[in-house]
Amino acid sequence: MTDTTANTSLIKADGAGATIPVPGGDLIYKWISYLSPIAILLLWEVLAQTNVIPSRVLPAPSIVVETGWRLIEQGELQRHLLVSLVRALSGLAIGVALGLTIGVIVGFWKLGDALLDRPMQMIRAVPFFAILPLVIIWFGVGESGKLFLVAKAVLFPIYLNTVLGIRQVDPKLLEVARIAKLTHWETITRIVLPGALPSILNGLRIAIAVSWLALIVAETIGARSGLGFLATDAREYLRTDVIVLTIFIYALIGILSDMIARHLEASLLRWHPNYVKRAG
Repeated sequence: MTDTTANTSLIKADGAGATIPVPGGDLIYKWISYLSPIAILLLWEVLAQTNVIPSRVLPAPSIVVETGWRLIEQGELQRHLLVSLVRALSGLAIGVALGLTIGVIVGFWKLGDALLDRPMQMIRAVPFFAILPLVIIWFGVGESGKLFLVAKAVLFPIYLNTVLGIRQVDPKLLEVARIAKLTHWETITRIVLPGALPSILNGLRIAIAVSWLALIVAETIGARSGLGFLATDAREYLRTDVIVLTIFIYALIGILSDMIARHLEASLLRWHPNYVKRAG
């Protein structure tokens, strides 16, 4: 059975269990997905303007936009955003490099698994806030501590998904490599790592989201700049408009980051049958 229309949705008929194609159904749902957030913002605006929701509790979206524009004119928002981006990307790069390295060692070698996996699981089980006092003692309140926290949070999604991807490679592919008389290095680079790539990229998507969550916590430790500092400073002065603005920015960054990760996934996995449509 082949698809005849790009924008066709299938709806189950009552009682029969059959499906009825509805032309344009997918397009309708796509528009709904775009319009529903707008409807929520409009409702929020009306409730805030009519004081059903007090502005000190949750300011109207229009007030939040005005606050954001004022901070842009002052140059404050760009400065804090740039600092947070540098911290997040730096910590992400460190965490990804460490996670990939340790994941490959554990995934490929039994000795590496015996030596490293249990300590990694023990470190992963330590609550994030529990290590904050120790991080302050180790690194003080400078940038190193913030990068450490972000890298630690990023490390484990990459590590776990790398190990999982390597161990889930189809044994038949390894048999093909043996028959083709590929060397150990060729088997790793041509068979195992490409086969593990979907899992690794899934770990990257999780790691990107986690990096921003970790950064929020990290920027509460003696920071004098960054979005986390901006929100914390606003809390001291009960500036709910600034707090909501930072939440909006975090949400926007999260969406854009996920879009970039999905594009990277689609580009690197064009050869994979499950990603052909996504890449096209």
